[in-house]
Amino acid sequence: MSEDNKPADENAAFDFADGDAAELAALKAEAAGLREQVLRYAADMENTRRRVEREANDARAYAIQKFAGDLLKVADYLAMATNHAPADQSDSVVKNFVVGVQMTEKELLGAFERNGLKQIAPKPGDKFDPHKHQAVSEGPAEGGVAPGAVLTLMQPGYELLGRLVRPATVVVAAKGAAAGPAPSGGAYAAGEDPAQGGGAVDTRA
Repeated sequence: MSEDNKPADENAAFDFADGDAAELAALKAEAAGLREQVLRYAADMENTRRRVEREANDARAYAIQKFAGDLLKVADYLAMATNHAPADQSDSVVKNFVVGVQMTEKELLGAFERNGLKQIAPKPGDKFDPHKHQAVSEGPAEGGVAPGAVLTLMQPGYELLGRLVRPATVVVAAKGAAAGPAPSGGAYAAGEDPAQGGGAVDTRA
């Protein structure tokens, strides 16, 4: 190879290398753009999936909400019956009747759970949640229950697939009240109709 051709060959090599670098840069930019587009499409698909799932749950909840609400009265009366079952169950007939009512209540609650209807039953000392609880009265704070917290559950509430069907009615511990005896009556007071709710009590500070 002559000396005269060497500079020309070297210039061609440099030109070829510059062309490769430019092409590589263009390919990298194109790949980055395609990657960003794919990620955007994936995000759009995930948002669409979540929206469709949410709309399906809303449609399902709307379709059965009234039916579920009517069944809550059945659950209330079954709970009232089991809570006031005779203490003396020596009579086999009475005992079998109570067991039957308890089994019916358990099966109904199981059916609720399987279909997305979950019970809201706060325990004494739980924080009062105005979005899920309705305070019907106040009682003196006692037994370590903080003022403003749930003192007694009067009637369980229910939510259907995350949507509130009925708030739990509760007695809350009075703020600034002295300790005293806990309200009696358990979940339902004697003679109380569980289908009837009391007036709300303002639990704000």
